[in-house]
Amino acid sequence: MEENREELRNVLLPLLTPYKMGNFDLSHRIVLAPMTRLRSYNFIAQPHASLYYSQRTTKGGFLISEASGVSDTAQGYPHTPGIWTKEQVEAWKPIVKAVHNKGGIFFCQLFHAGRVSNYSFQPGGNPPISCTDKPIQTDQHIGGSGGAIFSPPHRLTIQEISQVIHDFRVAAKHAIEAGFDGVEIHGANGYLIDQFLKDKVNDRTDKYGGTLQNRCRFPLEIIEAITKEIGPHRVGIRLSPYANYNDCEDSNPEALGLCMVEELNKYNILYCHVIEPRMITQFEKLETKSSLLPMRKAFRGTFIAAGGYDRSDGNEVISRGEADLVAFGRLFLANPDLPRRFELNSGLNEYDRSTFYTHDPVVGYKDYPFLEDDS
Repeated sequence: MEENREELRNVLLPLLTPYKMGNFDLSHRIVLAPMTRLRSYNFIAQPHASLYYSQRTTKGGFLISEASGVSDTAQGYPHTPGIWTKEQVEAWKPIVKAVHNKGGIFFCQLFHAGRVSNYSFQPGGNPPISCTDKPIQTDQHIGGSGGAIFSPPHRLTIQEISQVIHDFRVAAKHAIEAGFDGVEIHGANGYLIDQFLKDKVNDRTDKYGGTLQNRCRFPLEIIEAITKEIGPHRVGIRLSPYANYNDCEDSNPEALGLCMVEELNKYNILYCHVIEPRMITQFEKLETKSSLLPMRKAFRGTFIAAGGYDRSDGNEVISRGEADLVAFGRLFLANPDLPRRFELNSGLNEYDRSTFYTHDPVVGYKDYPFLEDDS
């Protein structure tokens, strides 16, 4: 009887079935997506993040941290964390410990904003760096408001590209020192790696530009450096070939996505985390006729899908075999006990968009109620 109930539950709730991701035994397939929250003062993760992340931890649950800068040139927003200094590493340790104390698996997302920045965030007031010297044309920025000023970027030389790759490698080493179980390389959403990947931004004529293989070279060299440093079993990457976020678009996203996953297979990394063509951004909902299925079929590791999923379509994508795991952002932000709510099919807290990117350490951050708090 108990076995029959378990089988029925697995059929009805694929998101809540266990999954083995490399060396990690996951108790369910609901992933905390990486979400910038702007609560890390002076680029240092703060103690209040311990409760924020541990609230969203279940035994065997998989969490990905907010984007963490790999160097002093990496930042593009206020109060985002970094992981390039010893002080930053030490600040992350108790946060990681809080997640581990509840049995969670925690990866650090490694980030470089590239041209999505301005002089005020750069050391010495220098220009931000990118594959190009073309500035972003849109005036939208985090939080959905207008008026962001993106400074014209500095086009990286080949020697400078080598330094950025080194920065990613060292940041990965630091993440493991901080106690993280692994790292996710942020190659999505129009930030530095995505700028190299997309042909509407990358106008280089050297070995890092032009052909698909050349545009994929920079992220793959980062992958190679990091896997040599911490092992491929600790490495994932996030991609968004279909998105036009931060004025970053490609003329053939299907080919770009396939090229990347086929090349990623050579490095045996743990997972590939991809944002759906139908993704919902803070600015717009994108709808295309394409799907992630070709990428999913081509990639040999764990495949994570993201992009505005709810309980119903999250279960569907798992049951159809189109993803192994599903990452949830806004729903998990507003419902720290999201796996339990999905299991019970209970009501969900509504998220408050106005508190996504404030600097308040409590409001809209740690104060969303659990089911037992609802009355």
